[in-house]
Amino acid sequence: MEAILSILVGGLYGAGVYMMMRRSIVKLIIGLALLSHGSNLLILLMGMLTRGRPAVIPPDQTQLVSTFADPVPQALILTAIVIGFGVLAFTVVLIRGTYKTLNTDDLDQLQMTDSIHPKNGE
Repeated sequence: MEAILSILVGGLYGAGVYMMMRRSIVKLIIGLALLSHGSNLLILLMGMLTRGRPAVIPPDQTQLVSTFADPVPQALILTAIVIGFGVLAFTVVLIRGTYKTLNTDDLDQLQMTDSIHPKNGE
């Protein structure tokens, strides 16, 4: 199971980097999302996949005696999902404003914004 998920992480990273190297801003956002999902899956893999009960101590015991799932990677992944969603939402809003202003999503044309829109005094 870990080998399959490791290959999937590599595939997500590869696809994310490939999409981020394209000239379109939309593909850049998709690549950023793929990298985020690959990182979340990597955190899950690093937390050792174990099948066990939740890490909740019953009221009649003082400690867990059987195997249990580690809650720290799960909490990190949930936090990373929320932060990743916020970053993607901010990026989409930023790109939408840029597209409304410049009418293009080509990254090469975005480097020449000073020559496209001169200041009022010039």
